[in-house]
Amino acid sequence: MTAFNYYKLGGSLEYQHPTYVVRQADYELYEGLKNGDLCYVLHSRQMGKSSLRVHIMKQLKEQGIQCASVDLTRIGSHVTPSEWYGGFVSELLRGFGLSRKVNFGTWWRSQEFLPPKQRLSELIDDVLLTEFTGKVIIFIDEVDSILRIKFKDDFFAFIRACYNQRADNIEYQRLTFCLLGVATPSNLIADTNRTPFNIGKAIELTGFKLNEIDALIRGFEGRVARPKAIMEEVLKWTGGQPFLTQKLCQLICNSSYSFLEHQEKQCVEELVQNQIIENWEAQDEPEHLRTIRDRLTQNAENQTGRLLGLYQQILHQGEIPADDSPEQMQLRLTQAFLRLLKEKEIGWLAWSWWKDNCTERQMSQNGNFSSLTSYGNDIVNNSIYGLKVTAQRAKF
Repeated sequence: MTAFNYYKLGGSLEYQHPTYVVRQADYELYEGLKNGDLCYVLHSRQMGKSSLRVHIMKQLKEQGIQCASVDLTRIGSHVTPSEWYGGFVSELLRGFGLSRKVNFGTWWRSQEFLPPKQRLSELIDDVLLTEFTGKVIIFIDEVDSILRIKFKDDFFAFIRACYNQRADNIEYQRLTFCLLGVATPSNLIADTNRTPFNIGKAIELTGFKLNEIDALIRGFEGRVARPKAIMEEVLKWTGGQPFLTQKLCQLICNSSYSFLEHQEKQCVEELVQNQIIENWEAQDEPEHLRTIRDRLTQNAENQTGRLLGLYQQILHQGEIPADDSPEQMQLRLTQAFLRLLKEKEIGWLAWSWWKDNCTERQMSQNGNFSSLTSYGNDIVNNSIYGLKVTAQRAKF
């Protein structure tokens, strides 16, 4: 079978791409921004945040609302405040189509007597809210790229100040922000008195559900006997995680399996084992699972052990009360990988935990699943509460 490119792996889906899936988040974000709410979409990678932004921006623009998006990775993190805010202002002018009307270099130099953050405020007052008479929405994507910038708290405090300004300046009721990225609110700014997140609206991204994904099922037509039955098996493996779902769908369309009627479960399982799980690091293209693995294992102060200990607790109990602790919030950012872990390759957990370097919790002698310590063997293989036994009962 020739390569089949109906599905798209990685990157944002352009507006009206045939595989874009409309979820509850689409309705919530659209209505929230139209109503002037500060909205934020903070979730794990490859959950469709940027694709959501593309589609919602297009819909809002069709309603006559002025929108612009700033990808913070374009500005960088090894910069001075003046360079960073200058980059942000430049991106805003370009995004709103004002680059020809307002010469950035000339305008920026004319404001040199002001601190960089105040220059951004002047741009909003004297340019954006003057040039446009209707609603103005600023999307800020990849907000986690600001984590290493020392003055990040000032920036988020500025966003909150824009909302506070509504009480004194009615024009600010036309200005709205949407923040997107892989982070938790407490990662971005810890000061509850300055954070914008306690006055904003969180938009929750969930995995695809069977009743939402007719667009994905259509890609199977003419290639498998029962498209919907195949998709049910796909969702069992991916939990509806957008990237993994698209990837597995494409693998199915490009595979040599026949996917005969009533053999869907067996065929999909064999495909997953052969082309995703076995030798998974080499087959993880475009990179996804390795990125999430690194998020789990590359943490300071033994956070890896706490994260995986929490994961073990979820596996053992089925579910735990949410308390929005840093560990729980961080674990949510890695949930797609953990969904895959729990099915067949629980041994990966032992490898990860070995890197915690905590002797009393050491699960592997050298990082290989084949060389578990007695403690690790009990955690993984115990017939009552071991990870293998309890994995199938895990709920996220």
